[in-house]
Formats: sequence, structure tokens, C-alpha cells
Amino acid sequence: MPASLEGALFVFVLATFVGFEVIRRVSPLLHTPLMSLTNAISAISLVGSIVIAGGEKSQLSTILGTIAVTCSMANVVGGFVITDRMLKMFKKREPGK
Repeated sequence: MPASLEGALFVFVLATFVGFEVIRRVSPLLHTPLMSLTNAISAISLVGSIVIAGGEKSQLSTILGTIAVTCSMANVVGGFVITDRMLKMFKKREPGK
């Protein structure tokens, strides 16, 4: 296994554990702002996948970039839908509804 791949896998595993611990320790009151921030970070991956899909390096990179755009867009839209539902939980309900 190449050293660069080992380093990348190490960083990925470490980031997974750190992210899990950070989110687990966040107060439930702060989950909505955390979701909004996560959606913004997901939008950055969407921009990156658009750049890769638009680069005409090879047909494979275009196909993989298009798949990445689709997955990233689904992640961003789904995240904002969930955030909207979480925000609606904080609104006062009108009588009779």
C-alpha cells in the first residue's frame, strides 16, 4: 500500500472518530446550527464535484464527477430539508392546528 494512501486512510479514520465524538457531545439545542454548518460544508464538496465533472481530462473523470455532483446535491438538499424540519419544531403552534 502506498504511503500516501496509508496517510489518507489514517486521516480519514481519525477524522471519523473525532467527528463522532464532537457531535455526540454537542447539546441537542445546538444540533440545528450544526446541521446548517454541515450543509454549508457539503456545498463545498458540491462545488468541487462540479469542477471535476466540468474538467475534460477523461471520460471516466467526467462520469465520476457527474455521479459526485448527483450525490452531493442529494446530500445538500436532504440536509436543508432536515434542518427545516428541525427549525419547525421550535416554532409555536397556532391554536387549532
